[in-house]
Parts: sequence; structure tokens; C-alpha cells
Amino acid sequence: MANQSSSSYPILCASFNQDTSCFAIGTKDGFKIFDSNTGRLCYERAIGAFVIVEMLFSSSLLAIVGAGEEPSLSPRRLCLFNTTTGTALRELNFLTSILAVRMNKKRLVVILQDKTYVYDINSLGILDTIDTIPNLKGLCAFSPSLEGCFLALPASISKGSVLLYNVMDLHLHCEIDAHRAPLAAMALSSNGTYIATASEQGTIIRVHLVSEATKSYSFRRGTYPSTIFSLSFGPSTQLPDILVGTSSSGSVHAFSLGFSIYQSRSKRSGSFLGSIIPGSVTDALDPAHHDVLHNAAPAGVKRATISIITYNGYFQEYNLSINNQNEFSWSLEREFKLLTVISDDAISS
Repeated sequence: MANQSSSSYPILCASFNQDTSCFAIGTKDGFKIFDSNTGRLCYERAIGAFVIVEMLFSSSLLAIVGAGEEPSLSPRRLCLFNTTTGTALRELNFLTSILAVRMNKKRLVVILQDKTYVYDINSLGILDTIDTIPNLKGLCAFSPSLEGCFLALPASISKGSVLLYNVMDLHLHCEIDAHRAPLAAMALSSNGTYIATASEQGTIIRVHLVSEATKSYSFRRGTYPSTIFSLSFGPSTQLPDILVGTSSSGSVHAFSLGFSIYQSRSKRSGSFLGSIIPGSVTDALDPAHHDVLHNAAPAGVKRATISIITYNGYFQEYNLSINNQNEFSWSLEREFKLLTVISDDAISS
């Protein structure tokens, strides 16, 4: 559900699809889908307020949840919506509000406050029910790869423990004690290799290797406590190269996992690449309502494109470049207001 503090903002939720080729936003009036590379408005529907809009890659299937401002858009009802026909395919109703939804080509995951449901996405048959600790923000992380498809959930209300569940094989993979304070943000790499976590303290970001449940990297975000809004790995079919985080300090931090796929594990070393304070980043979406995503260049290419969606309705794209001396530079490549973009259909008509 939308954060109460965001109620005065035009953007209620935002999410990139699984390969970051597109992103969707939910507003007080409806939802919109954009092409990440061009910024083109691909689809829009003005039928009321939405707090969850999730895409399935670049297909016509959306999972949408209303904000509850009218009876037909209950926050307890998940609608699977077809953008081609403009109609609802199926609906799932729950006893409490839906806090998060994640999908891949085989699974549909629905996060409630104290339960998580795993469905077969084709038949919508329920495959498993996971009882969880009270998870008021619907905090979760998901890796959509069918080979390494993991779901991460908080495992404790008193410390930063993470439950990792194999969504394809339907079994608990492991539990990781990542922090002493409760979790505030987490992210899985797209291939399920790594999980990054931050606690409510917000000073340390830790990265664990999922297969062995072992800590691989520890990054210091800052000395003073700060709320981590989001963590994001670059989408990769191999090993992620850069980790990006945003926080209430108003900055975007970038960290390098420090090795290419050709190096052995014994040569691992992580490093802080740098940070920037872009405009409006203090209004970046918090992890409960989807997060800042970035596209990292392949390993060995020291360049990343970092895309930010803010509650106040802006899309910002920054280029991060690192030279051979590991000196970094940031540049704003694109910025536009999401709610003023007009679709091609509207222009042609």
C-alpha cells in the first residue's frame, strides 16, 4: 500500500519489469507504462488510484491492486489485467491488504502482512503458503530467473535476518543473519546469485552469496544513521557488477563488487565508487513501493546508467563513468515529468 507520507505526491507506486526494458507507475487516476530506453508512453488507463502495478516482462499481462478509494478497487483484490484487450483476466481476493506482488513466467507471489502466497501463474493454482513475521511494508526481494528464482522476506522483527525461499522448487533455502537491527531494504540480483541488505540503521550495506549463505561484501554507506530507500543490482545474466542505493540523506551511492566473471573468488574486493546528490532524490520511492533501478554495463565495462523514479513525478537518468584510474564522474542524461508525457496514440488522434 502507498506510504501515508506519499499521499500528497502524484506517484503512488513504480516498478520496472524484470529486464528493465519498461517501467510502470500507479497514480491517483490510473496507471501508465513507459519504455525505459526512449521514455515513450506505451500504455495508460485512467480508471482510479493504484498502489501496485507489476509487469510480466514486456507482455500484455499486468498485476494491479487498487488503493481502495472506491469499492471496485479494493486493496485486498489482485487483478490480472490484459493491456491488449483492456479487460481483467482473473481476480484473487484476500482477507487483508496486498502489500507486494512479484512475477516471473512460472510463478506469481503475493505478499500480505503476515502471509505470502505462491501461485502457478498459468493455472493460478496455489502452490504454497508461507507464514511470516509481521511485515507491515511488504518488504521483499525477488529474482525472476527460472534457474535461480528466490524470494527474500524478513525473518525477524528484532534483528536483520532474511528468509530465502526457492520459489521454483517450493522449499526454504536458508536464513541469513545480516544485521543486528531490523531490515529496511533488500535486493536480489536478477540471476539470484547475490542478496544485498540494509538495516534500519542504514550505515552498512551487506552482500551475501545466496548459494552458500555467506557474506561476500560489506559497504559503508555513511557514518550517521539514514533510511535506505532502495537497493538495486544491475540486471545481468552473469554476475552483477554494480550495486546502487538511495537514502534519506539525499544521495545515490554506487558500489562496485570489484571483480569480473573471469576472476577467481579469492580475488574479490569491493569498493565505493562514489555518490551524487541529484535533484528530487529525497522523494525517491521507498523499498515497500518499488525502487530505483539501474542498468549496469557488462562486467569489464566501467559504465552504468542509473534510472530514478521519484514520488513527485520525475524520471531521471544518470550516467556513471569510471576511468582506468577508478575515478568516477556523474552526468544527468535525461529528465522528464512522467505525468505530462503524451502517448503516440493521443498525438496521432
